[in-house]
Amino acid sequence: MFLKIFKSFLVVVIVTTLITLPIMAEQPDFDLNSKSAILMEYETGEIIFEKNAHLKLPPASMTKIMTMLLAVEAIEQGRAELADKLVVSEFAASMGGSQIWLEPGEEMTLEEMLRAIAIVSANDACVAVAEYLYGTEEAFVKRMNERARELGLKNTYYYNTNGLPADNEEIQGNYTTAYDLAVLAREILKYPEVLKWTSTWIDYLRDGSSVLNNTNRLVRHYLGADGLKTGYTEEAKFCLTSTARRDSIRFIAVVMAADDSKTRFAEAAELLSFGFSTYQGYEVAAKDEFIAEVKIPNGKEETARGIIKEELIVPVKKGNEDSIRKEVFLDELIRAPLNKGDKIGELRAYKGNLLLKSSDIILDRDVEKAGIFQLVLRIITRIIQLIINLF
Repeated sequence: MFLKIFKSFLVVVIVTTLITLPIMAEQPDFDLNSKSAILMEYETGEIIFEKNAHLKLPPASMTKIMTMLLAVEAIEQGRAELADKLVVSEFAASMGGSQIWLEPGEEMTLEEMLRAIAIVSANDACVAVAEYLYGTEEAFVKRMNERARELGLKNTYYYNTNGLPADNEEIQGNYTTAYDLAVLAREILKYPEVLKWTSTWIDYLRDGSSVLNNTNRLVRHYLGADGLKTGYTEEAKFCLTSTARRDSIRFIAVVMAADDSKTRFAEAAELLSFGFSTYQGYEVAAKDEFIAEVKIPNGKEETARGIIKEELIVPVKKGNEDSIRKEVFLDELIRAPLNKGDKIGELRAYKGNLLLKSSDIILDRDVEKAGIFQLVLRIITRIIQLIINLF
């Protein structure tokens, strides 16, 4: 009898435990050769897959993502322009490894240098850009490390601008992690000009005499791939920070320390394909979709229609569309005169408490300011209506 009761109690405990356990999301089962890897959704930063993602490893030429980021930020800040002429120093020209064979005293524009870095991973161009923007490579590298801290890259350190190994084994060279590289990639993807360069398969410098052939084979052979940066040294082995966009969804895949070049491209493609097969773009609102009728107390017309300026599409795992919610935020005081297209609020899409994306709510028409006579008449009409309602 006691044994029977005990068995019944045990069954209840087991069932209750199973019911209350959290449901674990299905994880992809990848057998990767790469020592470290990560797959991240761009909009939210959600990590879909990771393998040793916080393991510190040499990034080789993927270092240049930070180099390019500082350059485009300097342009954004007005401290430089793409058309600026750079004069190559002897030190910059002395760089080994992948390069565009710069000569001391040679002139190129900042844009040409950045294209060379993005497409063929030019080590000499990295130093030339660093010296132009910060005076010396050392000063530029100092800023690289500062920017890494600002971005929360806790396991990243830069010794130089291009990822070449240190000459002395006792000197700490560059290191980072797959996770930090994915975060860095999210930051630089804010600059469309970078993707214009990294997605270019073949380009030319020096009036066509120098050919730039992209080191990232995914750009040509993987649908939607438009970046970002390859890397290789004997120590780092074969690395790739890749990104691709299809149907308004973008993923970032990083692989580090693969045994050969073919493997890094194949494994990055495998990660990206998993993302595209399991996620989709969910349309929260279409362009010009009506959102709300807004009151304009001092307008000739007292109301107007608020519509969506640009379509609002967010990434969501297939089957989880119900996890997305939207909220309308209208300006507290909307007063005439107003023009068609003026922003009057935002439509925001959330997953839980995480803001995924937003789109402006705009007016669908011009609204003129009402005249004094019209405003007085409107007030009198409302007072009369109130009196009538009392009876």
